[in-house]
Amino acid sequence: MDIVPKIAELRARLKREPSVAFVPTMGNLHDGHIQLMRAARGRGGCVVASIFVNRLQFAPHEDFDSYPRTFEADCGKLAACGVDVVFAPDERELYPEPQGFAVEPPQLGSQLEGEYRPTLFRGVATVVLKLFNIVRPDIAVFGKKDYQQLMIVRGMVRQLNLPIDILGCETTRAADGLALSSRNGYLSSAERAEAPRLYQTLQWVKAQILTGMRDIAGLESQALIKLQQHQWDTDYVAVRKQSDLQFPNPSERALVVLAAARLGTTRLIDNLEFSV
Repeated sequence: MDIVPKIAELRARLKREPSVAFVPTMGNLHDGHIQLMRAARGRGGCVVASIFVNRLQFAPHEDFDSYPRTFEADCGKLAACGVDVVFAPDERELYPEPQGFAVEPPQLGSQLEGEYRPTLFRGVATVVLKLFNIVRPDIAVFGKKDYQQLMIVRGMVRQLNLPIDILGCETTRAADGLALSSRNGYLSSAERAEAPRLYQTLQWVKAQILTGMRDIAGLESQALIKLQQHQWDTDYVAVRKQSDLQFPNPSERALVVLAAARLGTTRLIDNLEFSV
């Protein structure tokens, strides 16, 4: 496995590859990331993973400085699952001058996650476009845990006519249902025991809708209360259309329920797709 810190070196390395599958990450890898790498490996060609903690997507009060950085362990995991190239630039390499140009997300970028993290999707879209221009992949793999991010990346690729196939992979979960996340490591032992309630609440919302309940606003409110009763500080529980994350009409069949909430100081997100 090649570890490449420079853009020019990466482009030279990839020139001889007939096809490239790319998985962008911020490191601190867990089994969910490894599933993305395996999905990329299954599509054939050269598998490239990037490790870069992107300052642009963090607000000043968020955890950029404390975000876990475990580069050596990450590289060991990537080598073990068959990644061919790790692109590991530093900030000066990826942002050699202040980033005056940026990708401005559509209205979707200011809803749900964007309402509570207003810098997030502008930073994500900008760095992903930069990485796509550097790596020039045929396929890029993203996890469905970051559901709204996946939708925004797909929209950017479509509207900017990028010749990249975006593959979304199912969320990897612990045995108790908790979605794997690099931020799970922030949880205390008591918080970790409580954390599966977020997914359980999404399952409850799904079950209510499948039994015929269509008071979406009422269900969202009840779900918020259920979490707040157990000391969760909840940003949102929202039922939306899978197709565009807008409010569903009564006849909509393909739905997703999304949630974001804090347990102690740790903010967790999750979602659950289902069809009525």
